[in-house]
Amino acid sequence: MTHEHIAAVFDRDLERIQALVMKMGGLAEAALNDAATALEARDGELAERVRAGDSALDAREEEINAECAKVIALRAPTAGDLRTVLTVMKIASALERCGDYAKNLARRSLVLAEMPRVEGAAGSIRRMARQVGLLLRDALDAYARRDAELAREVRARDEEVDQMYGALFREFVTHMMADPRLISPCLHLHFIAKNIERVGDHATSIAEQVIYLVSGALPGEERPKDEGATLGQPGRGL
Repeated sequence: MTHEHIAAVFDRDLERIQALVMKMGGLAEAALNDAATALEARDGELAERVRAGDSALDAREEEINAECAKVIALRAPTAGDLRTVLTVMKIASALERCGDYAKNLARRSLVLAEMPRVEGAAGSIRRMARQVGLLLRDALDAYARRDAELAREVRARDEEVDQMYGALFREFVTHMMADPRLISPCLHLHFIAKNIERVGDHATSIAEQVIYLVSGALPGEERPKDEGATLGQPGRGL
């Protein structure tokens, strides 16, 4: 087999794997959007579809990892090609976690549907989810285009999401202090907001992987982080 033929086969393998990643990204973005919509509309049927759809994201990650392992075993990629394969695996892992957070949002929305409404909270959550969805889309676009500048922009914009989370946290505390009946729904909403903030962190991680793919090095400086994002942080929030 000639070197040119081997290179062509390898390129086709990578194109197939990268197409799987972009489809997985579309699933993750849709899951987040649908979960936030289900929360705002108190749509239990849509929330259940989001929960059930998480298995598709899990399966896609397994497929991508299997394809990457096959490429490494059969093609023995080096340098830039190996960076591409490793980046794909890390992006797939980040997208799988995004799906987990969307599923958790949907699960909590089912619980919240049986609780008193917290005025304005669902709309605020929806706006935050929309902002994070745009981050995720731009991070994946940066990957598809190998656009390190767009990736750096995504990384910087994550601070806006942190600020939105901090504002929501303070809003929930105010509601709980004003009306003890809202303590339980506000706690659920707080966990939801934190889940969405974590999706933003994963979008930022994808952007950092794009920078690594293009330049061969991860960003050296700490990413911007609003202090409000650490308030009441519940870890993975699942």
